[in-house]
Amino acid sequence: MSLPPASWHPDPENPNQLRWWDGHRWTDATSPSPAAAVTTQMAPPAPPAASVATKRRAGWRNAGIIIGALVVGGVLARLSPIAILLVATVMVGVALYVMVARPLPALGLRSRMSGVVALGLAALLVTGGGIASANSGGTPTASEPQNFAAVTTSTPAPSPTPTPTTFETATEEVPVAFEATTVDDPQLDQGATALVAAGVNGVKVITYRVTLVDGVEVSREVVSEAVSVPPVAEVTAIGSKAPAPVAAPAPAPAPAPVPLVQQGGGGCDPNYTGACVPISSDVDCAGGSGNGPAYVQGPVQIVGSDIYDLDRDGDGIACD
Repeated sequence: MSLPPASWHPDPENPNQLRWWDGHRWTDATSPSPAAAVTTQMAPPAPPAASVATKRRAGWRNAGIIIGALVVGGVLARLSPIAILLVATVMVGVALYVMVARPLPALGLRSRMSGVVALGLAALLVTGGGIASANSGGTPTASEPQNFAAVTTSTPAPSPTPTPTTFETATEEVPVAFEATTVDDPQLDQGATALVAAGVNGVKVITYRVTLVDGVEVSREVVSEAVSVPPVAEVTAIGSKAPAPVAAPAPAPAPAPVPLVQQGGGGCDPNYTGACVPISSDVDCAGGSGNGPAYVQGPVQIVGSDIYDLDRDGDGIACD
């Protein structure tokens, strides 16, 4: 089919303006449509009215497109349901783009009406796929096993024998642990322990309601619990008696006093006792630094006057 030459034509998207056709596709150049629009180039002569044969061929073409879309949809549905969904989704997307955004002359969609036609083809594809799926699901093939309805008989089904359910009462004795307590005993040494009373476990009786089905236990529930023998607590005494204080060691005995020996005569000075201090012009302690002429070996206790100055430290004992 030959394309019209390049010229200004009514805009297929907006009839109130003109759009430039470059001989192959619509461009973005537009111009307001005057009241008596005249194209910049001589428009080609209007085609003669379609003949009856042309209309008939267009009708057969449209019918072929519809049938072809249904057949393609059925084939795709048998091959893969996902394939028909993908194809239909793409066609719907392209149709909506042409209808809302702009035509796609490269795909033969030059106007918004062509987008409506593409949307209809997508619907025909889905319709053909649905018809094919319904036929394939309801008509068995030679390679598929066929199910035949079983012939029911009038033999009555035997009634099931009821399973007997009985209930029993069961008891169980479980030990009850005793408690351990302590008491303070001031008669025991601190830190010592003694067992006063031994602990004894008690006894608790648990009563169950047992359910039996055909003689087999299936469940049990506690009905009551009672302590038949109470436990006896264990008692331990802990001593708190303070230990006796440790006696302090006896002090060392004091040194025996130097006996007072009074030298009454024999050339001993009576002012001293414990040793004989000679009567002389001067007496010094033996072993000391004095130069005599007389010496005394101490210790010597002063009982009178220290006329020889023997008690240098004034403690009453000289030459010690």
